Amino acid sequence: MEGQLKKLTIESFKKIDYADKVDEFSVMFNPTSYAQKYEVEYEDASGKGTSGSEQKFSRIKPQDYTFEFIIDGTGVSSDKADVDEVIKHFLRVTAEVISDTHRPPYLKLSWGQLILDCILKSTDITYTLFKPDGYPLRAKINATFSEIIEDQKRTAQEGFNSPDLTHYRQVQEGDTLPLMTHRIYGDTSYYLDVARFNRLTNFRNLQVGATIIFPPLKQQKPS
Repeated sequence: MEGQLKKLTIESFKKIDYADKVDEFSVMFNPTSYAQKYEVEYEDASGKGTSGSEQKFSRIKPQDYTFEFIIDGTGVSSDKADVDEVIKHFLRVTAEVISDTHRPPYLKLSWGQLILDCILKSTDITYTLFKPDGYPLRAKINATFSEIIEDQKRTAQEGFNSPDLTHYRQVQEGDTLPLMTHRIYGDTSYYLDVARFNRLTNFRNLQVGATIIFPPLKQQKPS
């Protein structure tokens, strides 16, 4: 239903293919804002005896997203919570090491148009209100999630035309292997190497939608 309240939800999965769900956590109150960090990484490429640096591009780092979640156990909302149990549940979903994978889970964070494949990078928990016996009645979770993208998907999305990177391209209508090779390497002469690398028996008739791998020029080609 249009306008229906949707709470931010975090689902946990054992593997990066997101096929084996473990658990999920929904916030009590949607955040009023969140921060997105976009960072470009450069290498210091200054030569010996020089004072300047051309700042050679290295990579675009995975983006970080930071949220603040409020947990309230005072009953000011209809969702009165046991603050301690909610925090334990949050940490269990986002950070607990899974016994058979020996690592914390992969996460899928969903809220409106934001759908983020990520891992929990860090979290700070601040307790702000207590019962007379010291039991927490209110807390803030400040959590930073770092996006993750599978290598093949990331390479396809970046789409850099550079001969020292591996590229994945889907065949479009009208594509030929020499044409696709020229787009990547700036030279059609490598198309036979690409055909051998992909073990294409009939490279003159490429199947639309098929994925072709273009290896780095320096990479050893299989015989």
